Amino acid sequence: MKIFENINEWKKFRKEHPSSMGFVPTMGALHDGHLSLIKHARRENEKVIVSIFVNPTQFNDPCDLDNYPVDLDRDIASLKELEVDYLFLPTKKSIYPEDYNCKVIENNLGRILCGKTRTGHFDGVLTVVMKLFNIVGPSRAYFGEKDYQQLSLIKKMAANFFMDVEVIGCPIIREADGLAMSSRNVLLDKKHRCLAPWFYKILKNTESIDLKKRKLEEIGFKVDYLEKHDSRLYGAVFLNEVRLIDNVKL
Repeated sequence: MKIFENINEWKKFRKEHPSSMGFVPTMGALHDGHLSLIKHARRENEKVIVSIFVNPTQFNDPCDLDNYPVDLDRDIASLKELEVDYLFLPTKKSIYPEDYNCKVIENNLGRILCGKTRTGHFDGVLTVVMKLFNIVGPSRAYFGEKDYQQLSLIKKMAANFFMDVEVIGCPIIREADGLAMSSRNVLLDKKHRCLAPWFYKILKNTESIDLKKRKLEEIGFKVDYLEKHDSRLYGAVFLNEVRLIDNVKL
């Protein structure tokens, strides 16, 4: 696996190697959900590139950014085991050379659900993804359906700005107990990790949203939102300050 840290070096290399390129952008702390995206990319492309960049502009809570799990050595070992071709490791300075003066803003879907409770979150997401698309030059880019709102926004951005990349959503990968895989799951202590699967169990049952909320709160969850949009039920909750999201198709 060849590792690139310099943007210009990668862009020069990419121009010299115009093969079909599958791209999996991540913030590290890789788990089986990320690895499933990589495997999907491998099946559909000649080469696969993964990026690891903990994007500061999508964190509305500085404590959340400070606590985000980082284990680069473990991530690199996982990527090598999957025979990923390239790893892109940019710095904050290289991605935001003029700080955060230019950004991508979506004013409809990006202002509800997570966008309503996490001010500026999707501005940061869309801005960094556009930058990464422009740098990497992928043929296809892969995102998990756990962040279904994010996936929808990225597809919308790519279409509206006529970007030459196919954005592909991949199914949610879950733990054996049903909890959607997330890098934040490692922040749960033993007690709250045992409670966490109830989020999905209650989300997918046929009860009313009000009853779902009441049950989650009785168990110990703090409900950020449970809302239906476009034949899908979206949810976000907190367990001991750890934020979890999930969604189910209705």
